[in-house]
Amino acid sequence: MTEIVPPKRGFSPAREEAEVASQTTSSPQTEHPAYRLAFQDMDFLLREDLRPVRFQLELLKPELLLDQANIASTFVFYGSARIPEPSKADAIIEAAATDRQRRIAERLKAKAKYYDEARKLARLASQVSCDADGKSHFVVCSGGGPSIMEAANRGAADEGKESIGLNIVLPHEQLPNRYVTPALSFQFHYFALRKMHFLLRARAVAIFPGGFGTFDESFELLTLIQTGKIAPLPILFFGKEFWQRVVNFEALAEEGTISPNDLSLFTFVETAEEAWAHVCEHYEKNGGPGC
Repeated sequence: MTEIVPPKRGFSPAREEAEVASQTTSSPQTEHPAYRLAFQDMDFLLREDLRPVRFQLELLKPELLLDQANIASTFVFYGSARIPEPSKADAIIEAAATDRQRRIAERLKAKAKYYDEARKLARLASQVSCDADGKSHFVVCSGGGPSIMEAANRGAADEGKESIGLNIVLPHEQLPNRYVTPALSFQFHYFALRKMHFLLRARAVAIFPGGFGTFDESFELLTLIQTGKIAPLPILFFGKEFWQRVVNFEALAEEGTISPNDLSLFTFVETAEEAWAHVCEHYEKNGGPGC
C-alpha cells in the first residue's frame, strides 16, 4: 500500500518570509517603517498600546522553552541579593566607612551562613531523578542574580544539573550569575510576569532573609494559597529569628487580620536538611513529585 505523505502547509514559515522581506528592493515605500513586517518592527512592538502583546510574549517565551526542556516542576529560591558568600563577608566589613555601615556589614556576615544553606538545599533538590516520562522535577529556580540566588544555581551546578534564572531589567544592571544554565536564563520587563513564572511550576519555595523584593514575592505566594488560587505547597522560611524580628506574624493573627490557621501555611527552618525533610514529608502525605 502506497504511503500517503501529507503536503506541507500552504503558508510559508515566518522565518522564511522575514528573510525574503530583508532582501526587498530599496525605495521610499520599502524604506518607510510602515512597510516593515509587524513582528520585525521594534518601534511598533514597543508602542504603549502594544503592552498586552508584550505581556503575552513574556508569558509565552519562558513557558515554551521550559516545556521544551522537559521541566515539570521547580524548587524556587527567594532571598536577598546582598547577603555575602561566607568567604567574602569579612571584605564587606573591612570596606565599611562608618560605624553604621560596619554594624550593617556585621549583620550581613551573620546571615552569610544562609548562602551555604541555599547551596546545600539546591544540591539536595537537584539529586531528584527524572520521572518515567523524562520530566525533571524540583529543578532549582532563582531570580538569577547574586547572593542567595547565586547560591541556589551554584548548588544545582555542583550536581551537574540544570537550573533556571528569572532575571529582570533594573536601572542598575543585574546580570545573571554564572551558574544559571544559559538555555534557561530568562530576562523580564514585567515583574508580574516574572512572579507568575516563579510559581507556575513551583512545588516548593525556600525563602531566605531578604528585603522588599523577597517580601513582595513571599507575601504574594502566601496570599495566593490563603485565597485558594493555588494549592498548598511547602513554604520554608529560613531564619526564624530574622523573620520574627522583621514580621510579627502572631500579631497579625491576634489583630484578626489573618486567621490563626494561616500561620500553618509556612514553616520556619534553619538548615537545608530540615527543609528538604519537610518537602519530602509533605509529598509523601499529599502525593506529587517524589523525593
